Amino acid sequence: MAAAAFIALLGIPAIAACRNTSTGALGRIQRAGRILIATDALYPPNEFKRGDQIVGFDVDLGNALARKLGVRAEFQDVRFDTILQALDEGKYDISLSSFTDTRERESRFDFVTYFSAGTMLLVPEGNPRRLRPDGLSLCGKKIAVEKGTTQEEELSRKDATRPGTGARIDACRSAGRPAPIRLSYDDQVAANEALAKGRADASLTDSPAAVYGAKESGGRLQCAGSPYRTALYGVAVPKRSSDLRDAIFKAMKTLMSDGTYRRLTTQWGLTSGAVPDTRINAAE
Repeated sequence: MAAAAFIALLGIPAIAACRNTSTGALGRIQRAGRILIATDALYPPNEFKRGDQIVGFDVDLGNALARKLGVRAEFQDVRFDTILQALDEGKYDISLSSFTDTRERESRFDFVTYFSAGTMLLVPEGNPRRLRPDGLSLCGKKIAVEKGTTQEEELSRKDATRPGTGARIDACRSAGRPAPIRLSYDDQVAANEALAKGRADASLTDSPAAVYGAKESGGRLQCAGSPYRTALYGVAVPKRSSDLRDAIFKAMKTLMSDGTYRRLTTQWGLTSGAVPDTRINAAE
């Protein structure tokens, strides 16, 4: 009898049954029986804490991916702007933390895409300054962002090695207007709090976090305008772990075809950002 048929008769998932055959990252994870996932648990609804427990859409997705690999997921709460360095140093296996797949990041990591999000503008309730994400209304204003995000890059000085940097600064200066004043915080929760308390005029963040932040603010914050610079989130995987990347890609395709992915996006109110398929390194 073929090995695969024998395994099927025993009711053992094939990927779990072969867990000791690989010498790469996938085999190491399967022998350990766990996958270490770095996430910044201050970015609801994708990753945040309820009491001491890390929950959210990315967490549920990570648990589902781990089950497909025949292991359990172990999430570690890590400050966002330190995650990729820690991942590069081998402290974690992968990261699921609302990472936008960009060309610059692809130079160091592979990304298995799973969600589409844009940048949105958060303002105080009623939008007293009549701010919008398009045009020049943010010139000279204090804008709160999370450290290490694409939104922080947008409000940073031009850097030839990072194509997304300086876009809004350049637009303001070209029009003879003062550059926005960037206020960088360790997490989006702190950025939202700065906005709610009047220390910032607005905040730029990913659309899921903006919508959730406005909803949970008790009427203190609202979204202004529409999302822009829509891009894909991806599971970040070190370049050296190509076998693990391929296994995650295959598992993600399965979750998208068997209804699990749709159920999770619906559960967390994120159907508007759901994507029909996964890709590897899809930055434009």
